[in-house]
Amino acid sequence: DIIYVKEEYRAAVENVLEPYLNYYVVDNLNEGLTAVHLLDAHKKGKAKFFLLDQLHSLENNTGPALLENTIPALEIIEIDEKYRHLAGYLLGNVFIAENEAALQNSDGHVILEKNGKYVKGKYSLTGGSVGLFEGKKIGRAKNLEKLMEKISLQQAKVNALKEGILQKSNEIATFNQQLNESAIQQAQQVINELINSTYAIQNKIENMLHQQANAENRLKEMNGQLEQNHLAIKETRSLLELLIDQVGEHNARMKITSDEFAKAEQEFNEVNRLYNDNNLQLTRQQSKVNSLKQELEFKTRQFTDLSTQSENSKHQLKESAENISTTSSELKELEEAVIALLKNKDAEEKKLNEADQAYYNLRNELNAKENGLRTKQKLKEQTDQLLTEIKDKLNELKLHLAGMKERLHVEFKVDLDVILEEERTTQIPLEELQAKNDRMKKRLENMGEINPTAIEAYTEMKKRFDFIGEQKNDLVTAKESLLQTIQEVETTANQKFLETFNQVRENFQNVFKALFTEDDTADMIMDNPDNLAETGIDIVAKPKGKRPTSITQLSGGEKTLTATALLFAIYLIKPAPFCILDEVDAPLDDANVGKFTQMIRKFSKESQFIIVTHNKMTMAAVDIIYGVTMQEPGVSKLVPVDFRGLTHEFVN
Repeated sequence: DIIYVKEEYRAAVENVLEPYLNYYVVDNLNEGLTAVHLLDAHKKGKAKFFLLDQLHSLENNTGPALLENTIPALEIIEIDEKYRHLAGYLLGNVFIAENEAALQNSDGHVILEKNGKYVKGKYSLTGGSVGLFEGKKIGRAKNLEKLMEKISLQQAKVNALKEGILQKSNEIATFNQQLNESAIQQAQQVINELINSTYAIQNKIENMLHQQANAENRLKEMNGQLEQNHLAIKETRSLLELLIDQVGEHNARMKITSDEFAKAEQEFNEVNRLYNDNNLQLTRQQSKVNSLKQELEFKTRQFTDLSTQSENSKHQLKESAENISTTSSELKELEEAVIALLKNKDAEEKKLNEADQAYYNLRNELNAKENGLRTKQKLKEQTDQLLTEIKDKLNELKLHLAGMKERLHVEFKVDLDVILEEERTTQIPLEELQAKNDRMKKRLENMGEINPTAIEAYTEMKKRFDFIGEQKNDLVTAKESLLQTIQEVETTANQKFLETFNQVRENFQNVFKALFTEDDTADMIMDNPDNLAETGIDIVAKPKGKRPTSITQLSGGEKTLTATALLFAIYLIKPAPFCILDEVDAPLDDANVGKFTQMIRKFSKESQFIIVTHNKMTMAAVDIIYGVTMQEPGVSKLVPVDFRGLTHEFVN
């Protein structure tokens, strides 16, 4: 435990340090000799030692600075300065390979695969699958020290946050009368955030303490397993010697029995050969008889079919001869009719050509007249349209003139007819007067019409403005109150969630061990403890003897038991009056079905369970069975069996 290796390289480095795990480290030769004398005096066996003063006198051979595609082993370890020369002696010539390319140019160095799959020496290669406990033997004390340091740092942060919360609370109590409502709300929000952070840090500390406890339990289990393995090896050796003696006796008996068996087997083979020859001849004769029977049946059917076909052919030949004679007479009549039609064809074609020529001439004349008519029609439509536009323009001008005359008479008391008869008294051009008129019109349009109800409208709009302002202030106040309520609800929800999560986690571990064994472990870990509202939850299930990296690597029965344990862990928080399970025990073996039924019977004191199952062991454990039968097609019937009454009668 004087060397700490990074987690991802432990299995690889452990393959090299395996021969040295039982060595002890002493400062000099005298300490080593003292330890050897003590072992010899108390008859405690032998031990191996590293002498630090001898290692200090050596120059560490660390090899080249870096081999291609490798990492020096000394760069991925942590060790006290006192043992630096020992580490150089053990790992100075060792490199970690990222891929197998480094094996080709090892140059006499020791090359390790980063996960421990192979070890390449100067003249050797060792490798294969990585064991279950590889990577767990070195650096355990260092790892625990680092975990304790992290726990201490987290505990210090928690204490500091608690002191800060206490200090803020005192400040709030002192200056509560001096601060306004807004400052109080901000301080309350800061306190809520600090409380959430405290809960998150406490959750992290609990997780780390749980991991530390698991590591210590694992260490104890490994030590116990090691002792059991030593005892098992000792018992196995004694058993092996006994079995070797028994094997010698059995070999002598086997030799005698083998000779007798060989003789009997030879006689049996001779008799069996004669039987097979006779059986083969009989089979051949039966095959010939069967083939002759089949050929006779086939020839008979073929003769019958040919006779039928011959009679049909004679009948068809007679009908064909009659049809040929009838067709010949009809053909002669048709030929005469065709000749007559050909003679009349030329005359009719000539008449048809003359009629076509006359038709095309008349058609061309008609097209020319229609084109001329369409042109004149188009000119007439254009003329009518132009005349209509002129009439509309004239009517528009008359209306405009009448409007101007009426407006001048009403607004300015001016008669337009009189003005038109008067002579001009100014020399201002018409364009300038028109431009001035346009400017005055724009000014009038910009001013708009006079609004006699402007004061009443202003009063009404002011009332509306004051009402909206009051509503705005009410909404702002309601918003601040709602935000404060949301913050309080979020804080309460996070606290409730954390409490419920811890209860479900504890229930899950207990139910999991009840369904598996006490040595099996399970846990629930939050992905993001800092954000309890959106964190995910990982389900960790590790049956004894397995190290699955995901839940998918478990067997079907283990997945079912894990899911059942999680469901019942949630169920125990608030048990329901009824619980329906649909073929949950289908993937379970008999032993696990027994555990499942025991758990159901335990929880049935608070809830009533309805189980759909085909397993006989589950049926035997229930109180009442309802079987579904179909005595008539399409008609189902329930057949109940109450075991409680049967059990009572059996006891009586």
